[in-house]
Amino acid sequence: MYRHGNATGKVSPEQMQIWMQQQMEWVNSIAAQNKFMVGTGLLFENAKVVHHNKTVTNGPFGDIKETLGGFIMIKAESAQEATQFAKAAPVLRGEGNTVEVREIMRHSTMNIYKQPLLLSVA
Repeated sequence: MYRHGNATGKVSPEQMQIWMQQQMEWVNSIAAQNKFMVGTGLLFENAKVVHHNKTVTNGPFGDIKETLGGFIMIKAESAQEATQFAKAAPVLRGEGNTVEVREIMRHSTMNIYKQPLLLSVA
């Protein structure tokens, strides 16, 4: 998962294009190794947060300083391998930005197993 500050209205369209190009090059480098599975950016428009008491607020912002902007899922043999991919994420060029690496659990009728997952923000 990519976590970063909200850049909407704070950067030029040209800078946003540069960032998107860098992101695509990074994802393409993972895909070239046959490790990319799926990924997308998460839109802020019409985002909602449903709270434990069932109230709904416009989100995801509120008082937070960062947002979850997107994710990618990769094939990795270990969390360490996924972390190496994460270290090259362009979003990390921004001060305070992070990439969170997690494993996902897959269910089958016969067994449950874990597969490393890299979730990231664009």
